[in-house]
Amino acid sequence: MKFRTEIKLESQKENQLDHTSKVLLLGSCFSENIGNQLAYYKFDTLINPFGVLFSPTAIAKVLKDTVHQQIYTSNDLVSQNGLYHSLQHHSDISNVEDNQVIDNIHNAQKECLQQLENATHIIITLGTSWVYGHLLSNQLVANCHKIPQTEFEKRMLSIQEIETALTEIIKTIRNVNSSTQIIFTISPVRHTKDGLIENSLSKAQLLTATHKIKESHNVAYFGSYEIMMDDLRDYRFYEADLIHPNSVAIDYIWEKFTEVWISEKARGYFKRIASIQQSKLHKPFQLDSLAHQEFLKKLATKQSQLEKELNVKF
Repeated sequence: MKFRTEIKLESQKENQLDHTSKVLLLGSCFSENIGNQLAYYKFDTLINPFGVLFSPTAIAKVLKDTVHQQIYTSNDLVSQNGLYHSLQHHSDISNVEDNQVIDNIHNAQKECLQQLENATHIIITLGTSWVYGHLLSNQLVANCHKIPQTEFEKRMLSIQEIETALTEIIKTIRNVNSSTQIIFTISPVRHTKDGLIENSLSKAQLLTATHKIKESHNVAYFGSYEIMMDDLRDYRFYEADLIHPNSVAIDYIWEKFTEVWISEKARGYFKRIASIQQSKLHKPFQLDSLAHQEFLKKLATKQSQLEKELNVKF
């Protein structure tokens, strides 16, 4: 008897990642889960330079600003709880000084544009269809920064609006990098604060729009949401909050991602890379002992050899 519905994923026949690839990841916190795994195995990655972004409209906005190197000023910021914030960016960008926030935005734009222009792969994780409109400025925002909800109007994007945002994302990317492989995925993180029914509807909107875009714009889709919902259909694969995938689930989805998107040659280095990464975390009982010094010499030799083979730095 079978006790799970394992999803069968076919390996990509072309455009797989290897250690010459450059990867840009944008979107929800699940982008960081995959991005951190890529970084651990020494892929050239840039992960959410603007912080976590949940909605397709927020991602479309930062990409458009990045390509045009949009100039932000103090007038574009809001103040809340002793900090200055940008409504178009995550609180990672925020600061007690308004000038620092502006510098953070412009530096993130420059960093993002550089990676965008050279990226072989761009992975975009969509989190929700729910968006907030700022009543005073009459614009959709990426983050409310704990500003009173009376200052916002909450609504769900229509499938057509999501399609429009995704199309804008694709066109913006391809205007500066026509050859990059774009991969969309839907975050498996459940937005329970919206309500369970509302969360399901939100994900359904994203799924419908993404698959319509996939057919017409030659982009790829990776089913992280489906793996979590249908294959790992058990609360033992969630954190204690019952919302976020735990490390076991993240590792499993990563394994599935590698089978589809990582070249066999690149995967062949994973064991050696992990060995060095784990060795670098080793804490000796005696720093000056002969045994530890010998350990460090062997580690340096292994690291140097792998760096030459892959042209990477640990």
